[in-house]
Amino acid sequence: MSSPNQSYEAGSGLSPWVSQEELRWYALHTRARHEKAVERRLRDQGMETFLPTTLEVHRWSDRKKKVEVPLFNCYVFVRCALSAEDRTRVYQVESVHGFVGVRGASLPIPDEQIESIRKVLTQSAAWRSYPFLKAGQRVRVRGGAMDGVEGVFLSENGDHSLIISVDAIQRSMAVRIDGYDVEPV
Repeated sequence: MSSPNQSYEAGSGLSPWVSQEELRWYALHTRARHEKAVERRLRDQGMETFLPTTLEVHRWSDRKKKVEVPLFNCYVFVRCALSAEDRTRVYQVESVHGFVGVRGASLPIPDEQIESIRKVLTQSAAWRSYPFLKAGQRVRVRGGAMDGVEGVFLSENGDHSLIISVDAIQRSMAVRIDGYDVEPV
């Protein structure tokens, strides 16, 4: 019998002995334009994945088409315990260059950063990809559909945006927050 802090689903790839606290998000660096294939192969192995995507209009000489593309080129997120078994499963997937990290150590990504990106992508609020920012005031949205979303406050030409960054891959996205209440974190 598993404790409340343990998670196991048949076919999920999770061992019944892995606790939820041990599972962390990690970024994988992938071959360019292979993000969807990597994500699908990892999912087929029972691993929990996240590939944020956006729709872009691509134009050719004879037509225009809306194409779903990754929000962060060359990156896929995977949630695992980072055991030897997990590493082996990841590195067996073609087009994976490796875990994002420093000096061979994989950098875990806080759950809040992944959840903030998921929450923004489910909203109809206008957002755009944004250069990575390290400095700036961290704020949290209070109330409304994006309640609890945290990021760096940015004000440009009277427009107020929230920059949500994933430190490990040095990528960010911006969402307009005009009309939302924000508070310092």
